[in-house]
Amino acid sequence: MAEDQQVAPLSAADEERLRVQRAVVEKYLADDASRAKYGTAAGKLGTIRGLLQGKLFRVDQTYELQCLGVVLGDALVQELKLEWVMVKDRYGRDPAVRVPGTTTLVFPLTMISKRVERGEEVDVFQIFNETADQIDKAKARGG
Repeated sequence: MAEDQQVAPLSAADEERLRVQRAVVEKYLADDASRAKYGTAAGKLGTIRGLLQGKLFRVDQTYELQCLGVVLGDALVQELKLEWVMVKDRYGRDPAVRVPGTTTLVFPLTMISKRVERGEEVDVFQIFNETADQIDKAKARGG
């Protein structure tokens, strides 16, 4: 962790911010079946993939693309037993996910948006798996 980073639990306002961002994605869940699938990490990733493949968000819709990142973070939290935290540094204050009790941080909000903005193909399952591998290696090193 960089010297100038301060990590803190989510405040009620932070929780609300993430809830609002999740809602941007969740409004595309058309029926009970898709909502049930969305309850799993794989279902969250599938929802993100479907929205990206459908090109529902333009390259300049950074906020909406970052909402996809919140859902990616939720899948990481759900599958890898991580926790949401807020990280404050000289650039501002942003949500991240952390391996509990360690300094291992991942910033999922921009993992999708930066790739889309660069014109890259986004394979959300590959991003998830690569991130999970990095987290597993960090856990093995003791965080």
